[in-house]
Amino acid sequence: MSEDFYDVLGVSRDASEQEIKNAYRKKAAQYHPDVSDEDDAEEKFKKVQKAKEVLTDDEKRQMYDQMGHDRFQQAQKHGATGGGRGQGNPFGGGGNPFGGGMGGGGFEDLFNNLFNGGAGGQQRNRPRQGRDVSQHIYIDLEEAYHGVERDVKIRRREECPECDGRGYPEDADVNTCSDCDGTGTQTSVQQTPFGRIQQQTSCRTCGGEGETYSESCSECGGSGRVRRTREVTITIPEGFRDGQRLRYRGEGEPGENGGPNGDLFVEVSVREHEDFEREGDDLFYTHPISFPQAVFGAEISVPTLDGEKELEIPAGTQSGSTFKLSGAGMPHLNRRGNGNLHVEVHVVTPEDMNKEQREALKKFAEAGGEEIKESLFQKLKNSL
Repeated sequence: MSEDFYDVLGVSRDASEQEIKNAYRKKAAQYHPDVSDEDDAEEKFKKVQKAKEVLTDDEKRQMYDQMGHDRFQQAQKHGATGGGRGQGNPFGGGGNPFGGGMGGGGFEDLFNNLFNGGAGGQQRNRPRQGRDVSQHIYIDLEEAYHGVERDVKIRRREECPECDGRGYPEDADVNTCSDCDGTGTQTSVQQTPFGRIQQQTSCRTCGGEGETYSESCSECGGSGRVRRTREVTITIPEGFRDGQRLRYRGEGEPGENGGPNGDLFVEVSVREHEDFEREGDDLFYTHPISFPQAVFGAEISVPTLDGEKELEIPAGTQSGSTFKLSGAGMPHLNRRGNGNLHVEVHVVTPEDMNKEQREALKKFAEAGGEEIKESLFQKLKNSL
């Protein structure tokens, strides 16, 4: 899969936001680790999520188009692609490499990135929030109307039950890391836009712990985390719209060093309905009526998502006329009331009529001064 975000989603560079969202849903369903058998499904799924995140954000997309993939990724790595900073400048606003001052964003973000949050990497043991988990589900329009509960299976890393998250057995020997002498950090020199800067990073051998162990946990391989599938019950409220997200705090992956869990984000897609079209909280429906109903008027029964409702058709109604049933649309999300149902009526021309119906219709036309001409085939058919 190409790294370019447009290629990742399979859309053109001038694709609309809705086209991008539609492409994301298809790709996310294809590569989701819970349903895909591909070995690199998780990696592809993350790329799809990242592409959607950038290309549905107007500011990020503009910068991505201006800078190109590689420069944008580098700028984002240094924390310089957000917060309304400079257009096309990977280090901040107005061509100023310090992004508006020491406290203005660009320089501070870059500095903190280079030094792992400041203090030469000494904050490696600070509490860190766990990673968020994303899920994507589909519901029907009826479920969006009434609200629904769903049991959603999610895969997330959890604390290893075998070693309680330590990464090593309780009786393992503990040794001072020989690569960092127990400091948990290693020093390197990096070439940056500001010149050569000495950078301290977490020791790769001990992971910043300053200690190594004689053996690793057989269950988690020393990571302290195992991947598990969990079932979470989510509640989708009445009136939920296509593409909206639900957030469940603390249902993501566990934090590190006592930090809080990440969150679970569930994006909901509402399937198209065979009878109703939705715009906001209003619904649109097309209903057939007969010629006599259009001429003389009638009371017809119209389906809604909450049962049948009666609609008065006035005499002389023209085909294509639209009538409104107030409050028969979708519920307003998080507030009282409903949208409306708009019913467009179409007069149906009968394909076959008996002799009495045909004669009556001819007399109706003649009374209005209309001349009816029948084909030879029709005359023969009527005479039988």
